[in-house]
Amino acid sequence: MIDTEDKPYCIIDILPEQVPSDSPGRYFEVERYFRSRLDKIIRKFADFLLKLNCYCELEVSRDCETFSGDFAPEDLECFLLETNASPYPLYIRVNHTDALFAYAGDEHYLTLYEPDRELLRLVHQLAQSEGLFVWVP
Repeated sequence: MIDTEDKPYCIIDILPEQVPSDSPGRYFEVERYFRSRLDKIIRKFADFLLKLNCYCELEVSRDCETFSGDFAPEDLECFLLETNASPYPLYIRVNHTDALFAYAGDEHYLTLYEPDRELLRLVHQLAQSEGLFVWVP
């Protein structure tokens, strides 16, 4: 596991910002609905990450210790989908940086830890191209 405490991070999400706990909306009902359509969201995450992989070397891991960049583009979607049935998150490291994506499975967001300014700029653009939003909690 990784120590994420006190590390800067952002969220790549289907929503543009965190929903306030006192929101008058129906967040939990809507969240359940989107979780029933998680395959579609995961395809967006996979497409976003594959676009990013055109600019950066990505490596994947289940234990955050052993990383591999030796995967076919279609495998990335499979890794994300398998995470929904796994008790372990999927980690995706942006090689040659401190940046690390984490996907816990069964969620409608990715977390990106320690992005530098240039990576964050690119992440914003690529997320937008997939109908995703990037925000800081």
